[in-house]
Amino acid sequence: MGTEEAPPVRDARDRGRFEIEVDGAVAFLEYARGPSELVLVHTEVPERLAGRGLGGRLARHALELAKREGLRVELQCPFQIAWLDRHPEYRPLLHRPTGSAGDDPFWL
Repeated sequence: MGTEEAPPVRDARDRGRFEIEVDGAVAFLEYARGPSELVLVHTEVPERLAGRGLGGRLARHALELAKREGLRVELQCPFQIAWLDRHPEYRPLLHRPTGSAGDDPFWL
């Protein structure tokens, strides 16, 4: 993004998602929140905003929020799973769903 200030991540709770708006386009991470967990459901970045690291910023924002608030995290979004694979420092936040496959790389 050069020398421009990065746009903020906002929590659009009424839509159940974290959002970053850039030039009228919105990248978002859809979530479901329970009393003790945060489920990361779907990440979407408009094609014209691709390559700016917005998906990663959304991931980091969600995981830092979960850490601050003591929430366990469940991943349903393939992008979030891949991002977390590159950022193992957040793995302790993961909730192991009941009935998870024994060969899931996060749990080996």
